[in-house]
Amino acid sequence: MLSKLERGTASPTAALIGRISGALGLTLSSLLTTEQDGSARLVRAIDQSVWRDPQTGYLRRQVSPLSDMPVQLVEVELPAKAEVGFPASAYGFIRQQIWVLAGTLEFAEGTTRHRMQVGDCLELGPPADCVFRNPGRAACRYLVVVTRR
Repeated sequence: MLSKLERGTASPTAALIGRISGALGLTLSSLLTTEQDGSARLVRAIDQSVWRDPQTGYLRRQVSPLSDMPVQLVEVELPAKAEVGFPASAYGFIRQQIWVLAGTLEFAEGTTRHRMQVGDCLELGPPADCVFRNPGRAACRYLVVVTRR
């Protein structure tokens, strides 16, 4: 499957990308962003790496430049009624905070459930299987702040 992804002959789902990133010990940003100049300090919106899950329409934008800084900023747009899950292995080597910018986000962190509205910010706990769900009729947008452990 990795070979198909590298050749561009397969379009992975968000769940598969999460499993691959966890197995390789890479952030989703490192795995999905391939064309960014590692020395660039400014990445214009038009040049930011964007990836869409073909199954759910989940849209992921790498906002911050990829660098040796310990922080990455990622903007996500989750379509109405869409749901995306990631395995605990994808979170084993990172810490995250989620800040809701528009809409409503229902976030399941293992057995803990959070219903988040615009302006709410959540720091994720220990690695657990996670599900992002948009119960609304409009897209939900949120910012994810990722730091390596």
